[in-house]
Amino acid sequence: MHDCYTDAGCEGRHEELMEMRKALFFSLCGRLCLGRIIVWSTLLISAGLNLSFGAESLSKSMIFQDDIDFLKDFTNVILLRKGLAAVAVAPAYQGRVMTSTYEEETGPSFGWINRSVISQGIRSELERKGTLQEHIHVFGGEERFWMGPEGGQYALFFEPGARFDFSDWKTPAAIDTDSYQVVAQQEDSVSFHHSCNFQNYSGTQFHVGIDRTVSMLEEKDLEVILEQDVPQGLDFVGYKTVNRVTNRGKDPWVPQTGLLSIWILGMYNPSPRTTVVIPLQKRKNMDLRNRVNDEYFGPVPNNFLCVRDDTVFFRGDGSRRGKIGVDAKFSRGVLGSYDAVGKVLTLVTYNVQESPFGYVNSMWNLQDEPYVGDVINAYNDGPSEQGGAPLGPFYELETSSPAAALGPNEAMQHVQQTWHIKGPDEQLKVVAKRLLGVDLSDIEKDFVRE
Repeated sequence: MHDCYTDAGCEGRHEELMEMRKALFFSLCGRLCLGRIIVWSTLLISAGLNLSFGAESLSKSMIFQDDIDFLKDFTNVILLRKGLAAVAVAPAYQGRVMTSTYEEETGPSFGWINRSVISQGIRSELERKGTLQEHIHVFGGEERFWMGPEGGQYALFFEPGARFDFSDWKTPAAIDTDSYQVVAQQEDSVSFHHSCNFQNYSGTQFHVGIDRTVSMLEEKDLEVILEQDVPQGLDFVGYKTVNRVTNRGKDPWVPQTGLLSIWILGMYNPSPRTTVVIPLQKRKNMDLRNRVNDEYFGPVPNNFLCVRDDTVFFRGDGSRRGKIGVDAKFSRGVLGSYDAVGKVLTLVTYNVQESPFGYVNSMWNLQDEPYVGDVINAYNDGPSEQGGAPLGPFYELETSSPAAALGPNEAMQHVQQTWHIKGPDEQLKVVAKRLLGVDLSDIEKDFVRE
């Protein structure tokens, strides 16, 4: 990873094969290493599977109302409203925010929605055999509830004795196929509850209560985080999720047998000029390269990643697969992205809290440091082989809670706010400077795109 960069460049034929191809290059696992992809690809190629056919098309219009009409054909959708803005939430997908807009009737749809998986529905275990859905249902959606860690000796995504390989990787039902119960609903908010059990790789059992509330935000909430009036001429939608996990078992959760964390992930529609921005805490005598983890899928090239003046710039254009992470000691509790085509600034904030037990490590191996993980992640989708097709494309912004060492009936919560703000550069730059610490012109300063 380099300090600065420039750039000189920018229905599959069979459903079963497309699903297998997605399994190979699927990004949501977050920690899948490049070597495993190559091995798994080689095995499938030797079995006679052609992996070179085209990707499924993205939602044709990316218009909010079009996505709502589609979703309602396949699942219950709860629409939250505040003024002209709207947020779509799906109880069947763990109270997931599927998409949002600042203008319900004609506005854009910000969440990436995987229409092919949604239209298939949730199949039986037998029907899933040999498909991507045997491992995960990639519904999409711009904010979903997950729990970590993914890999390691305390992994939730690998059964005891499993290999740290995609063939043994499986998303727990509680964060994949379970429907969450609606326990309260108003025009601008909805609350969910779910009780479930997890077993980690070491065999530890967790009895967990999950509570999640999605609520719309308004202008005064944006003024609070800006610490000033909102500039005139901006359209925006904002929402907050309060995510709470409770230890419903009789035994405490302790580091020696594994801790859990709350993991919130958002999948967004990209543009050719979308850039992720992550401001960093200033640290003396710290090499810029050491503040960003870019080893998830192999090092990110310098035309896609830069750390400059205590700020991370990372492409979110859906053209090349890569993932980065930021340690809590460098985070300022905010990250975002700027779509220079649509003139949209996306902001994500989370509640910064004490982390006496660190953050879970989700790498796919037995770890020397299982509680040295990232608090922020960003992912850019794209082909994993030359001439191949992306899963989406989409890009992701993610945040995590600290590792939760909880006694019986104790709880931890993780609060995240998401904002999409559209308007003229003159107004947007006020918001960007205030929260991300950069001018809009600086975001693309080192990019030279065709």
